[in-house]
Amino acid sequence: MPDIQADIPLTALNTFGLPAVARHYVQIRSVPQLQALVRGGALADGHVVLGGGSNTILVGDVAPVLLHVGLRGRRLIAEDEDGWCVEAAAGEGWHDFVRWTLAQGWPGLENLSLIPGTVGAAPIQNIGAYGIEMAARFESLDAVDLATGAIRRFDAAECAFGYRDSCFKGAEQGRWMIVAVRFRLPRAWSPVLDYADVADELHALGHREATPTAVSDAIIRVRQRKLPDPARIGNAGSFFKNPVVDGARLAALQAAHPNAPAYPLAGGGAKLAAGWLIDQCGWKGRAIGPVGVYERQALVLVNRGGATGADVRHAAEMIRRSVRERFGIELEPEPVFVGG
Repeated sequence: MPDIQADIPLTALNTFGLPAVARHYVQIRSVPQLQALVRGGALADGHVVLGGGSNTILVGDVAPVLLHVGLRGRRLIAEDEDGWCVEAAAGEGWHDFVRWTLAQGWPGLENLSLIPGTVGAAPIQNIGAYGIEMAARFESLDAVDLATGAIRRFDAAECAFGYRDSCFKGAEQGRWMIVAVRFRLPRAWSPVLDYADVADELHALGHREATPTAVSDAIIRVRQRKLPDPARIGNAGSFFKNPVVDGARLAALQAAHPNAPAYPLAGGGAKLAAGWLIDQCGWKGRAIGPVGVYERQALVLVNRGGATGADVRHAAEMIRRSVRERFGIELEPEPVFVGG
C-alpha cells in the first residue's frame, strides 16, 4: 500500500510529548482512501486510530497500522425555525470548530471551548465541561467499519452516551473510525452558567450580557488559568474521571469529610471531584520522577521533561492507589494507553 509509511516518530503527535514510533503509519485524508486500505487488507494485522493525540498515552512503539485522522471540512447541513444542523469532518480541531460555529451566529457549544482534541474524538469520550456534555448537542455521526469498509450512520441512542463514555469505548471499541459528526444547535438559546467561575469571569471581562461568544471567552480564560497549555508543557488535560458514587458511599464520605465537593445526579448518587480527592492525598504540585501533578489543578498530570509512557502509567497508579487506600474510591483514567 503506497499510503503507508514506516517508522514515523509520534512525539509531536501526542500532547503529552511522549516518545514512540509508529512502525506503519498512514494519514487518512478521505473516506474512499480509508475504505481502500480496509478492503485491500492493510489492517489485517491490527490498527490504532490517532486523532489529536490529546487523550492518548503512548507506552511504547505502535506496531499495528496507525491511522492518523486527517479529514477536514465543516459546513451547514440544514436550518429551520428551531436552529441549525452543522457538520464537521473528524480531523477538524474541536476548539476551532466551536469558535467557527459561534462566528456564524450558531450557539450551543460555547461551554465546550478550549477542550483539546478533534471533532471525531468528541463523541467517543462524550466530552463535557461547565454544565454541558457534547451529547446534549449531538445529532448523528458517520463511521467506517474497519473490518469491511462499510460506512454507517449512528444516532444518539446508538452511540449509548454516558459520562465520558460511549459505545465506541465499550461494545464497539476498535471497530469503527468516526469520519464526520453533526450537531443540532438551538435558535432558542440561553446561557448555561452553573459554575461560579464562569459567571465571575464574565463580570471580570466586563460583559453586561452573557452572549454565546462572551461565555466562550470567559471559559477560555478560566481554562487557561487553571490548566497548562500542551504547547508549553506536555499533558493530556484532565487525567482522571470524576468518580460517581451511590448515596450510601456519598453519605459516608461526607460524614468523614464534610467539605468534600459532590454534585448530585438524577436518580440518586453523586459525582465527586477527583481533583479534590487527589489533592487531599497530598499530590498537588508533587513530582513522581519526570511526571508531575500540576500545581494549579491536581487532576492534571504533566511531563516535566523526558517522561515516557511507562513513567505516566506508574505515576497514575501511585495516585490511584493512594486515593483507594484513603477514601475507598477507585479513580479511572480518561486517556487511552496505547503501544508497548
